[in-house]
Formats: sequence, structure tokens, C-alpha cells
Amino acid sequence: MAEISLKEVALIVGVVAACYWNSLFCGFVFDDVSAILDNKDLHPSTPLKNLFQNDFWGTPMSEERSHKSYRPLTVLTFRLNYLFSELNAVSYHFLNLIFHGVVCVVFLKVCKLFLDNQSSIVASLLFAVHPIHTEAVTGVVGRAELLSSIFFLAAFLSYTKSKGPDNTIVWTPIALTVFLVAVATLCKEQGITVVGICCVYEVFIAQGYTLPVLWDTAVQILRGKGSVPFSMLQTLLKLIVLMFSTLLLVVVRVQVIQSQLPVFTRFDNPAAVSPSPARQLTFNYLLPVNAWLLLNPSELCCDWTMGTIPLVESLLDVRNIATLTFFCFLGSLIVFSLRYPGDSSKTVLMALCLIVLPFIPASNLFFPVGFVVAERVLYVPSMGFCILVAHGWKKLSNKSMLRKISWVCLAVVLFTHALKTLHRNWDWESEYTLFMSALKVNKNNAKLWNNVGQIIPGKKYAARVAPNHLNVYINLANLIRANESRLEEADQLYRQAISMRPDFKQAYISRGELLLKMNKPLKAKEAYLRALELDRTNADLWYNLAIVYIELKDPTEALKNFNQALELNPMHKLALFNSALLMQESGNAQLRPEAKQRLLNYVKEEPQDANGYFNLGMLAMDDKKDTEAEAWMKKAIKLQPNFRSALFNLALLYSQTAKELMALPILEDLLKYYPDHTKGLILKGDILMNQKKDIVGAKKCFEKILELDPNNVQGKHNLCVVYFEERDLIKAEKCLVETLALAPHEEYIQRHLNIVRSKIASLSAPEQSSVPAGDTASAAAEEKKKSFQNSKEVKNEQKPSQTTAGNNKGHSKNKKQAEKNSMEKKDTPRKSTKEIKDIEKKRVAALKRLEEIERILNGE
Repeated sequence: MAEISLKEVALIVGVVAACYWNSLFCGFVFDDVSAILDNKDLHPSTPLKNLFQNDFWGTPMSEERSHKSYRPLTVLTFRLNYLFSELNAVSYHFLNLIFHGVVCVVFLKVCKLFLDNQSSIVASLLFAVHPIHTEAVTGVVGRAELLSSIFFLAAFLSYTKSKGPDNTIVWTPIALTVFLVAVATLCKEQGITVVGICCVYEVFIAQGYTLPVLWDTAVQILRGKGSVPFSMLQTLLKLIVLMFSTLLLVVVRVQVIQSQLPVFTRFDNPAAVSPSPARQLTFNYLLPVNAWLLLNPSELCCDWTMGTIPLVESLLDVRNIATLTFFCFLGSLIVFSLRYPGDSSKTVLMALCLIVLPFIPASNLFFPVGFVVAERVLYVPSMGFCILVAHGWKKLSNKSMLRKISWVCLAVVLFTHALKTLHRNWDWESEYTLFMSALKVNKNNAKLWNNVGQIIPGKKYAARVAPNHLNVYINLANLIRANESRLEEADQLYRQAISMRPDFKQAYISRGELLLKMNKPLKAKEAYLRALELDRTNADLWYNLAIVYIELKDPTEALKNFNQALELNPMHKLALFNSALLMQESGNAQLRPEAKQRLLNYVKEEPQDANGYFNLGMLAMDDKKDTEAEAWMKKAIKLQPNFRSALFNLALLYSQTAKELMALPILEDLLKYYPDHTKGLILKGDILMNQKKDIVGAKKCFEKILELDPNNVQGKHNLCVVYFEERDLIKAEKCLVETLALAPHEEYIQRHLNIVRSKIASLSAPEQSSVPAGDTASAAAEEKKKSFQNSKEVKNEQKPSQTTAGNNKGHSKNKKQAEKNSMEKKDTPRKSTKEIKDIEKKRVAALKRLEEIERILNGE
């Protein structure tokens, strides 16, 4: 292996410094903002282990919004920069410049494996000045390319030493190669592709095989006319070790990203979501586009997404000619390098390997990536390009007629490339200069136009992507989520917006709302907590998080977050309303005064919302303030005449306060709007039977209930009472038997069935012509035990919508059941008036026992 001299190193480093000195005056731009300014993993207070748990942008790999770019060693160098200079951009750019110089020197050493000394220096100089590298060197996040390239080349150089005397295997360089591959991969993912280059080197360079030789050997072995040569077995052993090591690295890498690929959208890479053949034609066309950038780097751009390169949608598109030409040229070089022996073919083969293999992960041919074209991913492939150019230049310069022209052309290329690089560095000085330079190249990119419109020259612009551009994602996701079958697609758009700009608060808010809709409260909680890291003074965010805790059945934490929202905004209407509701539902009497005050503040802000008055009425009912409760309920009904819950609870209030006849018109209104209201029908039937003595009307109510729900125990039981009132004891008995079958554990049904059977037995006795007074007393006693199940209905009508969270205002109620309706044991006509009055009093007393009720916010 040829050594490099100190003069060569000095030349290379000097050229690098001359081309990139002005990069030291550039700031943090584009992706630097997320990777450096917003990345907490750089801070000394962050545990070092976080670097190995988070992605390149500081997002935990386990989170869906993670970009899945795992480069902990690169982030470690950023952290070292931060340790010495915090956020002083000069030190970051200076270290990038040094790394680029190191890559150029190591690349010179690699070139000398395949080129003569002069050609190697030419290739290295061309690599040092090539303008395509500006994004990787001047953009701070390009350090991933630089570090990965250092270990990439070091791994290859180590592997070239694995062949010992007499073609023996030297295992130490192979072990070192595997280690360096792992390190290169931890700097950037494409580092693993060096394994493929080592395999090609082993077969076609170290062993000297050509494709025809390999083919003939394989044919001879298959025909049984020969055996596998020992040298080939050794080669296979080395390749197996390499491939097995690579497979382990891949498995570990897949485990790190938890088998999840990052989310990309049509805005990042339109062709990735396009149908055939547009997808295939466009992806193949991008290959000559990248090749042209290497050949003629005159028009460089920081952002090639969206509409920068229109889709190739037809075979008749003229751009397919460029694709065909590229593949013909590439195919001819591959055939030449594999078919013919000689140093020239070996040089071409290794150059092609350096171009093709490291580019495969970014080619879109095997899996889509989050960009159309990215100049920084051409950093390693440009090495192969520079070797090809240097090799071609040497071929020309060896011809006497073209020698001078070849030197002149070389000088012009190196000089113009150096000037272009120097000028291009200034484009990366600020966000404004970067986006303005990009618009000169790509006028079809809406994102660039938007970003320029967001930036004030001379003012720091700390965002990866302009907020208004990301609103396109948010708005599209908001439209898509209206379709229940496309919720996952909407979530992908939110995640993409977050991956493009992790500090985009609105994306977290919208995604949290969607996740609640998808019944994923834990993930919604995660989204809102992340948003709160960005803005702890936003009352809406605390409110949203409270809603999540309600979904998680944690009312204590929900109330804490409601209170936090009200500390920031004491008149936050939704926080006032829902926190009061939560206090009311807690059953804690000490919280009721505060709940009442919050509801009073709410109705002051929203005087036309019947819900506020309704819940004030419910609080008053809890406090036994019947007159106040009646006033609030009437206020709610006045604002909203068809307020179902207010109508029912006002009727219930009247029935509890010996004003049953006043409840009837309220129930009439309720059933006019909601004829299928079961609780209303039961209460009306009870009042008609026990107060109005309207057995026919009561019977219609209970029959209506059974039409709606034949298995309604309460309605069926009360219908049995009607049969008893009608003195149809046989029918009453049959009815109670059926009811008991529906609710075999209800003791009161069994007791009433026994009463009816006892009555039937007493009437069937031939000697008995009347009902004894004892039976009457027994019936009266049973009267007090009769039950009528009912409940307060607590159901808020439609609330004002909240733009930062879904309308998640429902809270479960603790159910309390009380039996309230009765079976009346009728006496014979010989009962006295006083006895009848006593029975009436007991019946009324039974109806008053409605103090323990069931509250159901989300009623039927």
C-alpha cells in the first residue's frame, strides 16, 4: 500500500481550507436548528445514555414521530462542541472543516490502491473542491456524512490488509473492519454499505477473478468436472464472516428503530405515493439527475422536495431519454469492469462500487426515503466519481496530442469548482440567503416560496420549515380525519409535520385530539406533554391534558390540569365548565361552592348557554336547595325549550317535593320532543297512577316502554301494578312471573308476586267473601317497600367546540338506585275512608324516597 507524503497532506489540507474558510462565518440553518438548537441531547444536564436512546434530532426512538435516524456518535461530537462553546456556530463549522480535510487525506490513501500517484492527487483534489459537498461540510448536520466517511474508508483500508502471504487469511484486519463498519453505521446508516465494497474488492481485486472466470468455474463444478479451489473457499469464508457480521448489524439496527420505518408524505417525495408507472419512471429518472449534479454542480439547492422535479408519468416523456442514456453508460462500464482483466477495469470497478453501493439506501429503488434529491448523500458516491474522472484524465494525458489540453481542462475544473464552493458557502450564511439561492434553482417548490416569505433578512430564523408550510399538513390531516377510515393517514401527516419541525406546537395539539378520537389516550397524553415542553403558558394545552386524564379515568390529575389552565386564564370557559362538572361529580360537598362559583363565571361569559344554568340547577339539587334548583332549570329550559335533561330533572324535582301535578306538563313537553324517553314515561305513568288515579293513562305509558324495550324490568313491573289496580290478579301474577324471569335477583318483585298469589288464594277460598283487615294492613306495609327505579338525568347538550381539543366533556356518574314505585293492595269496598286516606299517605311517602338517584351524563 502506497504511503502519502507530508507535502501531499499539506496540499490537500491547504486546498480544503482555501475552499471552506468562509464557512466559519455561517450560522445554524435549515436542519441545523432541530439537530443543534432544539436538541436537548447536546446539553451536559442530559444523561449520555439518552444519545443512544434518541434519534439524530433528540426524539426517543420509541416514539412514532421519531425520524428513525440513529446516529449517536455524530450527536456525541455535537455535544463536545456544546461543552466547549455551547451554541457558538464557529466551533461547529470549524470541526466540520477539519473532518472534511481528514476524509480527503484518507481518500487519497484509498486512491493510491487503484491509481498512480499523480492521478490519486487529482482525484483527491477534485473531491476536496467539489461544490456538491457544500451541504455536507458547511451544513452542520452534514457532519454525519463526514464522520461516517472517515470510518467507512478506514474500514475498507483495514480490509485490504486481510490477505496474507500465499493468500492466507489475516483475521485481525477483518475484526477491525467489522468494528469500524459498526462505528461508521453509528455515525450514519449508509456506513454499512462498505461491506459490499469489501466483498467486491475481495473477489475481483484481491483474488483477481473476472466474471467469465467465475462463470466457467461454477459451470465446471456443477458438471462435476472439478472442485472448488482452495483459494475460492478461503474467499467464501471471508465473505461469510463479513456478511454474517453485517446481518447482525442490520438486526441490531432494526431493533433500535423497533421495526418501524419513518413516516413520509407526498409533500416530501411525491413519487413514493404515485401509481405505476409514474413511480418507477420518476425514481429511475432521479438517477441521471444525481449523476448530472456530480458532473455539473452549477445549480445546487437545499430543498428538492414537493414540485421541484415533476413526475415522469408517461413512457413518452422526453426525460426518459436521459434515463436510458444513463443506464446504457452505466451498463457499459459494468460490463467492461467485470469482463476484462487489467488494472484499468479494476479501477473502474472500484469507482463504480463507490458510486453505486453507498447511494442505494437513498435511491428510492428499494424503499422510499423522505426526499427527492439530497446533495449531502452524494458525498461518498462522489469519491467513485472523482476516481473515474482522474482515471479518465490520466488516459487522456498519456496521449501526447491531448496532454496539454487535459492539463488545462483539469486546472479549469479545479479552479471553477473551488470558486463555486467558496461562493456556495455564503449561501449557507443564513436562512434567508439559503432559501433565496434555492429559489434561483427551483422555482416550483412551494415550500421555498413560503419560507422566504416568512424570513426577514438579517433576523434569525430558527425553524426547519416555516409554520405556514406545515399548516398545509395540518389542514390536510384535518380534512382527512373527517373520514373514520382514514384516521391513520391523518396521523401520519401530523407525525410528518412534527418530524419536519419538532417544535411545531400546533401539530402536537391536533395530533393529541386525533389520538383521543382513535381511543389512544396514552399517546394523546404524550403528544400534549411534548407540546407543554414547548409552551407551558398555554392554557388550552393544560385544558387538553385534563381531557386526556378524564379519558384515562384519573379525575384527580384532570382537576389539577383544569386548575393550571385557570391559573393561566381565569376565564377559560371550557376549563371553568368542565372543572365545575368534575367537582360536582366527585361527590365531595366541600368542592360544591367552588364548582358553583366556576359555573357562575361560566354563565357570565356564556349567558346564552343553557348547559351552565342546568348544571347550576343540578348543584342546587345536590345541596337540597329546591327553589334555587327550580329557577336554574327553568332558565335553562327558557333558553333551550327542548333541553331534554333539564326537562326531565325539573319534573323529577317536582315529584320529589310533593308537586307531582306540576311535573305533568313538564313531562308532556319532554315526551313531545322525545316520545321514546323511557325515564319520562315511567315517571309520568307513576304520577298518573298514584296521583291522578288515571290507570288507563298510566297503562299506556308502561305499554309504550315495553314497545320500545320488551326487557325493561321497571316498565314491566309497573305494568304488573296496573293489572293489580285493575283487579286482574291472574294477569298480574303472569306479568310478575315474567318480570321475575328478567330480574331473578330482585327481591321486591318476588315479594310482590307473593302478595298477588296470596290475594288469589284468599279470594279463591269458598268461605271467604271479603279481604280481612289484616291483609289491608299487610298491603299497606308492603306499600312502603314498593320500589320505582329512577334517576336524575345529567346530560349536557352540545357545548361550544374547542379548536385545541375535541369536545370530550363527558364524565361518568356513580350510579345510585332506589326503588320507588309500588304495588297497591286493593281493599274491598267495605274499607273505611280513613283507611283509604292512610293508604294514600303511605303511597305518597313511598314516592318521596328519591333522594338517592342515578346520574348518567351520557343518557340514552
